[in-house]
Amino acid sequence: MPRALRRYTMFTIFVAPALLFFAVFTLLPMLGGAAYSFTNWNGLARTYSFIGFSNYTEALRDHAFMQAILFTLKYVVLMVLLQNAIALGLALLIESRRKAKGAYRTVFFMPNLMSMIIGAFMWTFIFTKLLPELAEKASLPFLDQAWTSDPKISFFSIVIVSLWQGAGYMMIIYVAALQGVPQDLKEAARIDGANGWQMFRSITLPMITQALTICIFLTLNAAFNTFDVVYGLTGGGPGRKTEVVAMHIFQEAFNYNYRFGFANAKAMILFLIVLIFTLIQVKVMKRREIEA
Repeated sequence: MPRALRRYTMFTIFVAPALLFFAVFTLLPMLGGAAYSFTNWNGLARTYSFIGFSNYTEALRDHAFMQAILFTLKYVVLMVLLQNAIALGLALLIESRRKAKGAYRTVFFMPNLMSMIIGAFMWTFIFTKLLPELAEKASLPFLDQAWTSDPKISFFSIVIVSLWQGAGYMMIIYVAALQGVPQDLKEAARIDGANGWQMFRSITLPMITQALTICIFLTLNAAFNTFDVVYGLTGGGPGRKTEVVAMHIFQEAFNYNYRFGFANAKAMILFLIVLIFTLIQVKVMKRREIEA
C-alpha cells in the first residue's frame, strides 16, 4: 500500500468515530430542526402540515424574540471584549512570573471545570445572601443590590459569572501562544530600549494573532448560545428581561405553547445570525494574521 494511501486510511480510521458522533448528535438533529421549522408540528402529534415560511415571518414579528436577540447581542459584545481582555491579561501576568506558574494556571482554570448550573446556583447564594450580609457588616452599601431581580443589574451579574467561568479556558490558549513568542525578539527589543507596552504592541500581539482569532471565535459562539448561566441565575427574569435567545427558544418549545416548528424556526434564525457574525470575525481576523 502506498504511503499516502496508508496515511489517509489511518487518518480516516482515527477521525471516523468523531465524525460519526458529530453526524448523529449534531448534524442530523440540525437538519431535522431545519425541516421541522417549515411545519406546524407541536412535538407530540404524529401528523403535521407544511406551512412554508410562516414560522419565520411570525418569528421576525415576535417582540419577545426580538428583545431576546437584542439582549443577547449586548451580552455577546461585552463577553467578547471583556473575556478576551481578562484572559490575555491573566496569561501575561502568569507568564511574567518566575515561580508557581502551574499553580496559578490551575487556580484560574478551575472554574471552567465546574458545571455552569452549579456555578450559577453558587453565585445566586453569593448575590442574594453573602453580599447583602457583607454590605451590612462591613458598611459597604453598594454591595447590597438586587443582583438577580433588577434587569439592569442582573445583566451584569450574568456577565460576572460568565467571565468567572470562561476566562480561565481562554487564558490557557493565550498562555500557550505566549510561550511560542521567540525570546530573542524580546531581548533585541529590550536592548533597543523598548518598554513593556511597545514590546507587547509590536512583538507579542502580532505573534499571538492566531490565538486571538481562536479565542474570539470560541467566545463569540459560546456567548450567542449561552443558556445555563441565565437559566441558573435569573431564569430569564424578571419579566423575561434577561432572556437570551437560547432560553427563549427553549421556553417556546417546552414551556409556553409547545410549538416545536415555531421554536425550530427561531433556532434557525439564531444559527444564521451566529454564522454571519462568525464568518465576518474569521475573515477580519485572518486578514490581520496575514498583515501581522
